[in-house]
Amino acid sequence: MNDMAKNLILWLVIAAVLLTVFNNFSTETAPQTMNYSQFVQQVQNQQVRNVTIDGYTINGERTDGSSFQTIRPAADDPKLMDDLLANDVTVVGKEPDQQSIWTRLLIASFPILLILAIFIFFMRQMQGGAGGGKGGPMSFGKSKAKLLSNDQIKTTFSDVAGCDEAKEEVEELVDFLRDPTKFQRLGGTIPRGVLMVGPPGTGKTLLAKSIAGEAKVPFFSISGSDFVEMFVGVGASRVRDMFEQAKKQAPCIIFIDEIDAVGRSRGAGMGGGNDEREQTLNQLLVEMDGFEANEGIIVIAATNRPDVLDPALMRPGRFDRQVTVGLPDIRGREHILGVHLRKVPLAEDVKAQLIARGTPGFSGADLANLVNEAALFAARGNKRLVGMDELEQAKDKIMMGAERKSMVMTSKEKLNTAYHESGHAIIGLVMPEHDPVYKVTIIPRGRALGVTMFLPEEDRYSLSRQQIISQICSLFGGRIAEEMTLGPDGVTTGASNDIKRATELAHNMVAKWGLSDEMGPILYDEDESHQFLGSSQGGAKMKSGETTTRLDKEVRKIIDGCYEQAQKILEDNRDKLDAMADALMKYETIDATQLKDIMEGRTPRPPEDWNEGDSTGGNSPVTDKQPAEKPKEEVSGSSGSGTNGGADDKGNDTGDEGEDDDEPRRRPSDPLGGPAGP
Repeated sequence: MNDMAKNLILWLVIAAVLLTVFNNFSTETAPQTMNYSQFVQQVQNQQVRNVTIDGYTINGERTDGSSFQTIRPAADDPKLMDDLLANDVTVVGKEPDQQSIWTRLLIASFPILLILAIFIFFMRQMQGGAGGGKGGPMSFGKSKAKLLSNDQIKTTFSDVAGCDEAKEEVEELVDFLRDPTKFQRLGGTIPRGVLMVGPPGTGKTLLAKSIAGEAKVPFFSISGSDFVEMFVGVGASRVRDMFEQAKKQAPCIIFIDEIDAVGRSRGAGMGGGNDEREQTLNQLLVEMDGFEANEGIIVIAATNRPDVLDPALMRPGRFDRQVTVGLPDIRGREHILGVHLRKVPLAEDVKAQLIARGTPGFSGADLANLVNEAALFAARGNKRLVGMDELEQAKDKIMMGAERKSMVMTSKEKLNTAYHESGHAIIGLVMPEHDPVYKVTIIPRGRALGVTMFLPEEDRYSLSRQQIISQICSLFGGRIAEEMTLGPDGVTTGASNDIKRATELAHNMVAKWGLSDEMGPILYDEDESHQFLGSSQGGAKMKSGETTTRLDKEVRKIIDGCYEQAQKILEDNRDKLDAMADALMKYETIDATQLKDIMEGRTPRPPEDWNEGDSTGGNSPVTDKQPAEKPKEEVSGSSGSGTNGGADDKGNDTGDEGEDDDEPRRRPSDPLGGPAGP
């Protein structure tokens, strides 16, 4: 409750007490009431001295000094005045009440006031001024930043893990906010703006809040989209007001999340530089440029698209320090898991290091989701502790999708899926520099009928040419296995996603990564992600028809070579293909241990928790017999760019689909899946 509300309540209490006291002091007695007949009789008996007539009400005084009141009936009484005058009664008339000029003016202007009120109400709703108690209906230009005082922020550096370098870079900000004179004595100025760059879920917002928590300073939080409204000038006004509020709370931190909503390069709008977003950005640049004293105000912004920001934001004096908050490595993942595992009751067999090793490419948000899913698994199983089994189940669910054991599949479909997945797995095991096979299953997961999961032995930041070739070969393994077992006419549509991704890898090798001797180290593909900025990237527009033909031939050459290589591997290992398919039909899911037995020519041992009769996954009575679909997802290195060769460190797995999705869904893995049905 703010001070205004407290003062209002206090004055209301005082007014109520005073009103009660004054009412007690008023001792005036109400006049005696009597009926009209008695009044007329007393007049005729000369007992009335004077009367005051007010419409139908008659107040009077008797000769003995007592007062009375009576109501005249609606019927006419023309003899009343004669009686009053005949009996020497003093008669006083009262002027009828008239409406004041203000009352009449209010009644006349009521329709206009009503229309204005409706207009202001709708304007307030459109501008977002109705919530948060921020001013009246015309407070469009007021800041919408949420202020957290220093005692409201409980987040500290101990709550942030997996980004040690980023924490080291911002620690001096904490020192400056605690003791600015320490730096000012030496003539040093702290960076006015810090830009945090990194993929979603890596902890940029958490890190910014932890700076305020460590320094014990106020924290203003706002989204970049909160500046941009429908009227030109409103966003700029909000920027000014936000900095005015920050000056009153200095030293403090202003955190702008998703700054790319307002900080995109100027010139791309349709207003010729006068549209709302660009004016807001201009005002932000001016406020950060130091035209006014903003000492003690540090602006922290977060984005996962630094490439679209205006260059004026990045110059020294504005966002002059960039902090990269990338995906955590194995040590970082272990620390992040340690933070999240503190919040759940753990069994003794839980080893965060093993989970961290098996989750390459996971962000902090992904790991938090993993721990939460494990806790949900334990709760569904009526367990009191979260064990390693639940964490493994949660990891498989996130990486490969949720199991659909109830899906109805015929024996033919299951066998075809088993051969498809076995083809992926065998080539992955034989090809050099390929990621190890983590798990193979014919239990439908997500939108795939089966999944072959590969996990790198260590975090991977780039891909070699051999690794890409091995990936393409393993992608074709499923289709080749179907062709070997069902014949050319029996190949299903399940390999559509495999073909698409293998083609993308081969095309990128030639057109982006310069891994083709024929085409050389030249960029042939234009980056189409920023065409709205009005600038072209590279020399793709100079590409001739002949060059395109050569590109297509080189891509076809790589694809054909990998296809032939994969086919030869499966023909040489036909016995292992049959054995693996039989094992999948029996156990439904096999891991690295069973795969090793098969590749060494031994009968695969049953899984650790195997019981005879467990293979019921595909025979439960359910209705879904439609082709399974798998969303398009990125293989490691398939669509990246930059100095790392376009690779990430995610687990490389495959999934097949019936239809291709236009938008890739970010997931820590990308399963190699089974056929999507006939």
